[in-house]
Amino acid sequence: MRERELERKLIQAVKSIGGICPKFVSPGFDGMPDRIVLLQHGKLAFVEVKRQGQKTRPLQIARHKLMRQLGFQVFLLDEAGQIGEIINAIQTA
Repeated sequence: MRERELERKLIQAVKSIGGICPKFVSPGFDGMPDRIVLLQHGKLAFVEVKRQGQKTRPLQIARHKLMRQLGFQVFLLDEAGQIGEIINAIQTA
């Protein structure tokens, strides 16, 4: 499945439960995840979307590590079946 299709499925799933999933753009700070998931009750996480089999770049790995050290959840989404698991993990954190 293409990355764009996965992103659309993620956006729709988040929207269906009352959340939003804007594109995350960080000029001058490359390697940040593609999407922010914002759910009710202040639940927030970042999602990196990749086509299945595509590798995360070293800079992305470093940024994800930094964000996790700061206490944020960062997920890698590379197949549609993971979307429900990711949303559940965000909601229960």
